[in-house]
Amino acid sequence: MPWRELESSGWIATAECCEIRLPLPQEKRLSYAIADRRAKFRIASENASKIHLVKHLIKKHEGDQILVIGQYIRQVEYLARELDAPLIMGKTPTEDRDHLYEAFRRGKIKILVVSKVANFAVDLPDASVAIQTSGTYGSRQEEAQRLGRILRPKSDGSLAHFYTLVTRDTREQEFARNRQTFLTEQGYRYTIRDADDVFDEA
Repeated sequence: MPWRELESSGWIATAECCEIRLPLPQEKRLSYAIADRRAKFRIASENASKIHLVKHLIKKHEGDQILVIGQYIRQVEYLARELDAPLIMGKTPTEDRDHLYEAFRRGKIKILVVSKVANFAVDLPDASVAIQTSGTYGSRQEEAQRLGRILRPKSDGSLAHFYTLVTRDTREQEFARNRQTFLTEQGYRYTIRDADDVFDEA
């Protein structure tokens, strides 16, 4: 059943999906130009400029329960340090992981950085914002799993916000089309915005 039908019936939260495109830093352009196809995708995905956009979105949604999700360990470790936020990844002990999830559910933690371990079997009903900084190429399954983290109905009826940060004119943007197609097929309104416009709103 299309998710939009479940949404209109109140079974899942109303979600807004937004792809935000930003440029590749000048100092990375030569490395990107000479890299193979796989490396091009990783260079674009790990674009360090994304941290400024993540911080801006967190400020915009201050007070909400926010998940910052990434594919690459080096990237999520960097995000956790820059955001001074706890991090959950594959090597995080189960006890520590459960403790952090419970603290997030109780609102003691407002921001949680997670690797792709959060794609599976994680129940965080109050999460209302997801910021995806990188993913597994154009995986539709992963997109559904990550969006699903914020689709539990909210007690106050508020919207869920799903952001995907994409490096413009790169392999990452090419793969993002697959995810965009999937979400629009599900009935979601999928907007594409330029990072400069998002910053200018402030």
